[in-house]
Amino acid sequence: MKRHIPNLITLLNVFCGCVATIFAVLNQLELAALFVFLGIIFDFFDGLAARVLDVKSELGLHLDSLADMITSGLVPGIVMFQLLGMSMSGGWNIDLSSQATDSTFWVGLKVAPLPFLGFLITLASAYRLAKFNIDENQVSSFIGLPTPANALLILSLPLILLYQNNDFLNGIILNQWFLIGMTILSAFLLNSKIELFALKFKNWSFQDNVLRYIFIIVSLVLLVTMKFLAVPVIIAFYILSSLISKIAAE
Repeated sequence: MKRHIPNLITLLNVFCGCVATIFAVLNQLELAALFVFLGIIFDFFDGLAARVLDVKSELGLHLDSLADMITSGLVPGIVMFQLLGMSMSGGWNIDLSSQATDSTFWVGLKVAPLPFLGFLITLASAYRLAKFNIDENQVSSFIGLPTPANALLILSLPLILLYQNNDFLNGIILNQWFLIGMTILSAFLLNSKIELFALKFKNWSFQDNVLRYIFIIVSLVLLVTMKFLAVPVIIAFYILSSLISKIAAE
């Protein structure tokens, strides 16, 4: 029975991803972000449960990647689609007004090509997850930015718009060139050769996990002081600290 527990937790991640997808399509980005965050929590605990119960399996590995593809791959792509659409004045809209005479209705779409660039994030996530499944080197560290971290980076953008209440930041985030640059940067980081440490504790010793503890403490301080703006800063700190740690070890 215990071997099914991690997979059940992973399926909760899948459920959260499905709900987040619906909210992202409806442009309810705050709720989409909430369910992505819940999915990422389940993503953390399914691996933890598998290690604690010692029930790691090939099925669990592939199921985990499929869950990540929805929660941390598809949803960020839709969110970037929506943000790119918002950056265009009247660039896209969905018109449900032209109803047919029977029980069905026609949906008139006016969509500019640019927002579809957001799905480059989804494509890059799919490629990364496929590589991860066949890569035996990514055990104690990651090569490239993990999809959950990338999802948090993208989902932080609409939350900054909603909660930071800063016209300067809003102008940057809703700038087309900024969003295009973020999309390309996201796709690059997902499949880059940058080695990043994993937040997997083999024990609770500070000496053995000094970098992880420092990262967690700094991240908590940043979240308290900067709110959602802290997320891009934390991702940048994650990459920078990983690079410094690797250089120091060589």
